[in-house]
Amino acid sequence: MNLMGVVTLIGGLALFLYGMDVMGKGLTNLSGGQMESLLSKLTSNRLFAVLLGLGVTAVIQSSSATTVMVVGFVNSGIMKLAQAAGVIMGANIGTTVTSWLMSLTGIQSDQIILQIMKPTFFSPILAAIGVIFILFCKEKRKKDIGSILVGFAILMFGMETMSGAVKPLANDPNFTKLMTAFTNPILGVIAGAVLTAIIQSSSASVGILQALCMTGSVPFAVALPVIMGQNIGTCVTALISSIGASKNAKRAAMIHLYFNLIGVAIFMAVFYILNAIFKFSFLSEMATPAGIAIIHSIFNISVTIVLFPFLDKLVKLACFTIRDKEDDAEQERANDLARLDERFLTQPAVAVDQGQAVLLSMAAKSMSAFRIAVGLLDGFSEEKAEQVDTLENEVDHYQDALGAYLVKASERELLEHDSERVSVYLQNIGDLERISDRASNIVHSFREMNRKKIAFSDDGVQDLKVLTSAVTEVSDLTLQALQKEDPAIAENVEPLEEVVDRLTHQVRKRHIARLRDGSCTVELGNILADLSTNMERVSDHCSNLASSLLLVDKGGYDTHEYLTEYRRKDNEHFRVKYEQMADKYQLP
Repeated sequence: MNLMGVVTLIGGLALFLYGMDVMGKGLTNLSGGQMESLLSKLTSNRLFAVLLGLGVTAVIQSSSATTVMVVGFVNSGIMKLAQAAGVIMGANIGTTVTSWLMSLTGIQSDQIILQIMKPTFFSPILAAIGVIFILFCKEKRKKDIGSILVGFAILMFGMETMSGAVKPLANDPNFTKLMTAFTNPILGVIAGAVLTAIIQSSSASVGILQALCMTGSVPFAVALPVIMGQNIGTCVTALISSIGASKNAKRAAMIHLYFNLIGVAIFMAVFYILNAIFKFSFLSEMATPAGIAIIHSIFNISVTIVLFPFLDKLVKLACFTIRDKEDDAEQERANDLARLDERFLTQPAVAVDQGQAVLLSMAAKSMSAFRIAVGLLDGFSEEKAEQVDTLENEVDHYQDALGAYLVKASERELLEHDSERVSVYLQNIGDLERISDRASNIVHSFREMNRKKIAFSDDGVQDLKVLTSAVTEVSDLTLQALQKEDPAIAENVEPLEEVVDRLTHQVRKRHIARLRDGSCTVELGNILADLSTNMERVSDHCSNLASSLLLVDKGGYDTHEYLTEYRRKDNEHFRVKYEQMADKYQLP
């Protein structure tokens, strides 16, 4: 092969990989992120895990991408190792779909029906239809379909380009000699593993092998061990992605490696023992693209069937390899922030879901900080005050990590709904962080009172308790609405927030009256003003959180416009709920 042939081969491989990426993204977008979300909500049914791994890989056209996602899920603690093993097995079967698509390039016949099935005939047609969809259709779904068609056409064109580039090798004695060397099964496995490890795509390396088969110079005796090696080489991507991850994530990557290593060892041993007895004649025949697809499928399906009953043994082997230290078993507990795994950014829909999960944890901590803080009204406790300080510090960490993660997710290609969610979550982070800050301010006020040995009058305490109860209910309703994603609960927040505004005004007014009759001091009045202000601000932030949930549900964007509209006097729901809450929370 001359220099031009090498350049053409590299260009064909580049087109092949790009076409696979475009088609995979189009299929992912068309599924609306549902396939990836299914993975994150996997049940404990192992057979279902295998089928799910197969389905997801068939959709996104990459077993490596599926396995990397699985490593991320295990790292974040939302998938167990046994579940991960099932998905990995299914992914190995799902990746064979690509080799069957590429086998279409090997159709050789003068019959019109078979000619129509050749990619050289239908790929340009699909590309033309896809371009029309992308350029002239406004509907997102049709544009995604266009991307799938164009990606498939580019993939097939890349395959044809590679086939054309290696065609001169058919008469090259050096190439024939090289292929003869790979009839040694061990050398063939090593060659396949190294090639796949370099380009990090078993589909691409299988495609290269299928292209070489088009020269008519690659016998099945060479192709079979190379295919075995390709299945081992594809494990490199998951192993790399597990670097720096939790021990369970590393174990998930090791399960992928062990599954393929053991599978190849068993398959090769059985096959060559049988070959020694029965002398399989097809090994001396020249391999075809369809033959490669058949071997690829038989290997992955048969290995999955054989090893599926021993799934627990694979998990134990991975745990034996990556062991726990006796002194750090407790430290292996899943951390909420581990959900913000950058592996998920390759599948933005999953990344947004993980961001939402962390946001809910952040919300629970922020609201908990507020409840503990206002509880100090019944009696100061330094231990509880320190709990609030700890929670406030944790919320700050959540804000930094989650904010940075969502910004990265926003830079990816997101569906419109997911893009809206990211925008809302970024706003929510600010409100939640400020709620924890307000809780810290409340603790500061009570610390000051405890240090100076001063206390509110009985009337002042009763007024604050009513206000505290109202704001606590606002925070509880807001948290419930966020956790359940329930607009009906969120609609009850704003009427109660208006009641809190009224109560805050009344508490301050009554304090001034007590100040005039000498039953309260200016110093305590300043502290009471700080407390009531911080509580009112917590209520305001809760209103923002609840409104953002309602806006996502109704497809709106402007919180101020929405609240103005919702508070109108002719809004029957708002009026009724406001009156109910006003009756419930009255100063004594």
